[in-house]
Amino acid sequence: MFFVQKYNFFQMIGQKIIAWYKRNKRILPWRDTENPYLIWVSEVILQQTRVNQGLNYYNRFVKTFPDVQTLASAEMDQVLKLWQGLGYYSRARNMHAAAQDIMVRFGGQFPKTYKELITIKGIGDYTASAIASFSFGEAVPVIDGNVMRVMSRLFGISDPINKSQGRKKIRDYAEKTIVRESPGIYNQAVMEFGALQCVPSNPDCEICVLENICEARRLDVVAYLPVKDEVVKVKTRYFNYIIINHGKYTYIQKRESKDIWAGLYEFPMIETEQPVDIGFLQQTDTWKHWFSGNNLQITRISPEITHRLTHRILKVRFYEVLVDQPVDLRTQIIWDDIAGYAVPRVIENYLNMR
Repeated sequence: MFFVQKYNFFQMIGQKIIAWYKRNKRILPWRDTENPYLIWVSEVILQQTRVNQGLNYYNRFVKTFPDVQTLASAEMDQVLKLWQGLGYYSRARNMHAAAQDIMVRFGGQFPKTYKELITIKGIGDYTASAIASFSFGEAVPVIDGNVMRVMSRLFGISDPINKSQGRKKIRDYAEKTIVRESPGIYNQAVMEFGALQCVPSNPDCEICVLENICEARRLDVVAYLPVKDEVVKVKTRYFNYIIINHGKYTYIQKRESKDIWAGLYEFPMIETEQPVDIGFLQQTDTWKHWFSGNNLQITRISPEITHRLTHRILKVRFYEVLVDQPVDLRTQIIWDDIAGYAVPRVIENYLNMR
């Protein structure tokens, strides 16, 4: 009898969240379909992006790549250009790799189970769970930041959510509360509940449908949950971009390494360990190699721009120069219209304000 009561208690929570969702959900295009491709695109875009920002990107993406076949056959540069401004460019690269994997191993059809989906290159636990439950009705929980916050507060989980013990407790409770007759609706509901009701700061607990059973509310610790250990040290880097103009052409080059922004295009750059001035740059071996024998004119030096990434702070400055001879950059592309290339947001912003 005890186990039946416990089961009913957890299912009651799931049903309450679904009922709340049906009254309060936002109308979004990917909620009117069971198409696994469209659901996949939307979930990848929204993993680290607000809905109001991601909606336009979603619409442009599925218009350009309406199915997995067109995405798989696209050039990576085209995919990155469409993704420009969203950040976390590894998501776009992983989507492209996953689309090709689906074409090769599954004949262009999404597999229907979490177990198969998780084997696809570029698809992780969150995305596999979303596709399996939203498209195919598999009762697997979808765990994102919103779900972690709801479960942490509802059940008073004080273990850090970025540690294994905390993650395990979150998943255990998500599995208990999932409504197995409607797992896709439940997963969307609990994520929406975290996005609109159980928000990170100052949630309106007095109107919450779960107020009377929320452990964090009972203990008055809503503001302190979820707990997250800060273990990543933020590093500051100094990027000095040299915008080299030769006649009607300007030089750019592709970031090929596994560093940030891999696959995007940028101006030639000298990275330093601290802030420097033009005099310091002119004494570097790189500068001397680029401009040896050239009549060079410095036309503009930008103020230092601070650009924040998840675990990095970039201090960026742009130096615009004119040269009368070609420059040897080893790996290079010469262009007369940068609009067709995917560039980091900090470069896009600078070009827009010139």
